[in-house]
Amino acid sequence: MSTAANRPKAKFVRIWRGRTRREVADAYQAYWLAQGTRPLVERGAIGVRMLRDDRGDTSAFMTISYWPSLEAMTGGRGGDPLAAHHLARDAEFLMELPERVEILTIVDSTDE
Repeated sequence: MSTAANRPKAKFVRIWRGRTRREVADAYQAYWLAQGTRPLVERGAIGVRMLRDDRGDTSAFMTISYWPSLEAMTGGRGGDPLAAHHLARDAEFLMELPERVEILTIVDSTDE
């Protein structure tokens, strides 16, 4: 069992944003929670949060994943950590497929 004492400390956040039509937002949320969280953690994310904002006929989603290093984001395979990775059914749900994500350095945190 991993504890906070032996878990790697998050040094970076990776932020992905996407939008759906409001009428498919619940289905997309369920799909993402079932298919999106586990692969990120298996690839080395320390934690993952999904946020949602319903406004009018659209729903905006933001996924924030926490990483110990930039290398961990690419699974040690190299490549561009800023490139967005999409789930198999994202094109069915999302209004556009973002090509890039944001990566920010964590400079302070009160939850560790």
